Amino acid sequence: MSHSRKKLDLTGQRYGKPTVLAPAENIGSRTAWQCLCDCGQETAATTVRLRDGHRTSCGCDKAHFGKPPAEIGRASLTYVDGTCVEMIRAGTVRSNNTSGVPGVDWVARKRRRRASICFKGTRYYLGTFEKFEDAAKARKEAEEELFLPFLAEFSEKAV
Repeated sequence: MSHSRKKLDLTGQRYGKPTVLAPAENIGSRTAWQCLCDCGQETAATTVRLRDGHRTSCGCDKAHFGKPPAEIGRASLTYVDGTCVEMIRAGTVRSNNTSGVPGVDWVARKRRRRASICFKGTRYYLGTFEKFEDAAKARKEAEEELFLPFLAEFSEKAV
């Protein structure tokens, strides 16, 4: 005896920013839906991703994309070319940083401090140093060279 399950119809339902427009071609073996995001982008998403809270935008809002609602706390982060303006302004030190200075770490095999900086999707290596202070200084100089003009330009555009 065949037991068929009634297919859910999500048409018209809203899941964060996307609103379901119509059924879409399956994604693998999963039922998918054509959605319209608040930003105007159309995208396809599976039933399970919409209903479990993992699909809350088309990807336009990187702070929300792929996170369950309980983890969404940084709703208004601003990304420009892959760089988060608020994190640069705050001078955030990641929780796994052991030196206390962003972009400065210990390279055990060289027995030296390494300085680097990430900006607009590219990591720049600033060198290795015997003294921690020299690595921190190199990082600070790179921040002034890359971040300060970026923040000034962003502030002008935001006005």
